[in-house]
Amino acid sequence: MEIITLNNGTKMPLEGFGVFQIPDAAECEQVVYNAIRTGYRLIDTAAAYMNEEAVGKAVAKAISEGLVTRDDLFITTKVWVQDEKNEETAYQAVKTSLEKLGLDYLDLILLHQPMGDYFAAYRGLEKAYEEGIVKAIGVSNFYPAILANFCENVKVIPAVNQVELHPYFAQADALENMKAYGIAPQAWGPLAEGKHGIFTDPEIAAIGEKYGKSNAQVVLRWNTQRGVSIIPKSVKVERMQQNIDIWDFALTEEEMAVLNAKDLGHSEIVDHASPAFVKALNGMNIHA
Repeated sequence: MEIITLNNGTKMPLEGFGVFQIPDAAECEQVVYNAIRTGYRLIDTAAAYMNEEAVGKAVAKAISEGLVTRDDLFITTKVWVQDEKNEETAYQAVKTSLEKLGLDYLDLILLHQPMGDYFAAYRGLEKAYEEGIVKAIGVSNFYPAILANFCENVKVIPAVNQVELHPYFAQADALENMKAYGIAPQAWGPLAEGKHGIFTDPEIAAIGEKYGKSNAQVVLRWNTQRGVSIIPKSVKVERMQQNIDIWDFALTEEEMAVLNAKDLGHSEIVDHASPAFVKALNGMNIHA
């Protein structure tokens, strides 16, 4: 497993495990526990995923059994739009996530969307960072122009920006923008949520055949070689094992170019430029 150093000196695994769309508490707890047993050390959740308590129980179980120590793990969560109203609501959201996860500190917390009063909300994250209850702070779904304006006006430059990144939406310009500000890119949906025939694409399969790897492994390796942190999700142990088994080969420049050429230049998963989408997320409340 490769480790990267964030802009504040915090160390973060380049690959982690995501728990989006695992709302069932018992299943989520078992899946996260299995992921830790498999070797994952970065666990990514969010208040909006409604499974922070289950993640916390899995982490506590793994620690109590001696599989890992708290220091071995890198736990990320996110503040939802509902709590991006002002500094205090965001700060309290951090405290709530800590309580639900059963942790004394978070390794990373992100603003989930560039919505609400996200400048004020970020000040709540900065406060938590200054208090030491979070080791690093960042953002998610901040596209280049929004991110540039944000970085020009905040006190603490985000350590991470988590956005959609896969061969069909490669966002090369966004990566350059993040690099200019010293922000680590992290990919949600690194396997394009299974779209575009990604698991059967013959060009990707041909590359994988050379290394004895699956399409998924080739795609994940492609992102890591771009310096992108990845958080693939699977509820199946064999798939978890496969997704983390990407550190014993490297793609050539020519092979990287094959995957780069698949970029469509836009997302076919979600449209953050859609007023209806923005309105819907602003209306999505995860607590009273």
